Amino acid sequence: SPTTCPAARSLLIWGLSLGPDGISVKVFFLSCVFIAGLYGAATANRKILFIQALPAAIGLALTLLL
Repeated sequence: SPTTCPAARSLLIWGLSLGPDGISVKVFFLSCVFIAGLYGAATANRKILFIQALPAAIGLALTLLL
């Protein structure tokens, strides 16, 4: 998403490159993106909830379920 930090994206890619061993990395950084999205929606613009927090929550749920 446009509001996600480039460092978070590269760390998520790193987690993906680790395969099954990268689950904890993916969960941690998706959680960080989700929390940042919640904070941004509460303090700046509610649209951030749908642009950043919702996709992070979906990614986190899929990571944990699969």
